[in-house]
Amino acid sequence: MNKKIAKIIQKIGPINFKLMEKAQNKLDNLTKPQGSLGRLEDFAKRVAGISETLSPTVKRKVIFVMAGDHGVAEEGVSAYPQEVTFQMVDNFIQGGAAINVLANHIGAKIIVVDMGVAKDFPPEKGIVIKKIAYGTKNITKGPAMNKVEAEKAIIAGIEVFEDELSRKGIDIIGLGEMGIANTTSSSAIVACLTKSKVEEVTGRGTGINQKQIKNKIEVIKRALEINKPNPQDGFDVLSKIGGFEIGGLVGCILAAAAHRVPVVIDGFISVASALIAVTIAPQAANYIFSSHNSVEKGHKIALDYLGKTPMFDLNMRLGEGTGAALGISFIEAGVKILNQMATFADAGVDKISR
Repeated sequence: MNKKIAKIIQKIGPINFKLMEKAQNKLDNLTKPQGSLGRLEDFAKRVAGISETLSPTVKRKVIFVMAGDHGVAEEGVSAYPQEVTFQMVDNFIQGGAAINVLANHIGAKIIVVDMGVAKDFPPEKGIVIKKIAYGTKNITKGPAMNKVEAEKAIIAGIEVFEDELSRKGIDIIGLGEMGIANTTSSSAIVACLTKSKVEEVTGRGTGINQKQIKNKIEVIKRALEINKPNPQDGFDVLSKIGGFEIGGLVGCILAAAAHRVPVVIDGFISVASALIAVTIAPQAANYIFSSHNSVEKGHKIALDYLGKTPMFDLNMRLGEGTGAALGISFIEAGVKILNQMATFADAGVDKISR
């Protein structure tokens, strides 16, 4: 294993459960019936345990949007051609995508990263270039990438996180992605790591029809049969059936956990990345919040496997980090409850009468 990755994994420790108890005690003494704000209280308590402070802040919000192309797109698994990856990433940079609107809505910064788009962006475009290659290889014919490339993708995710952390600090991150055919890769990852049937975890992605779904299922089965990824080895899974943007998200998760920063995952692709990250470093699971339950079929299976309950279900399936942006706003609300509400003593309210 690469030394940088090993060092990051070594830094990931348990969250502070004693401080979580103290946070719960603080929440129980606020001017409300105990537990009456439900999961908002849970979010606040977990953020306190992660950041190791009874007065955490969620001011500096960053959404990392990783982009990469997939060689398996040539198997007709998407409703869109591969060029759409480049076009949509350009839209992110111009500020015209859904994730731009929702990030602005919650006051988050977006960092767009080219992990392996099949075309080059001009250097002045306002995008971080970490390109490993011009898209992965077709997973029906062999591995998506080699082991060195898989490690490079994870390191790129770590570096992007740590660069931003050192510049301005980060209180919480959301994960987003873009890559035509990446639901095919993610379905293969989820099937492999949760030991589910391919049919159970394969959805419509960009909105393909029934005939295309049958083809997609066959493509994924072929990829798993040819590559035989080892479910005990996250690096093997990433290199054989993953994507460069998926590797970048894995790196972000590991780095955030190492630096005690909460991670809000988005939909199907980011949950596939979380599965790989937790396979590599099981402690990372404690730092992950699940934002929403995607329409994508395998998302709930992956979340159940991780032991995560989504915050909401709005029939979303866009990706880009859109669900993560909304999830961050829920967590921020919970943290504000912890920090800003009065206690019974402060407000002069009789606790017994409540």
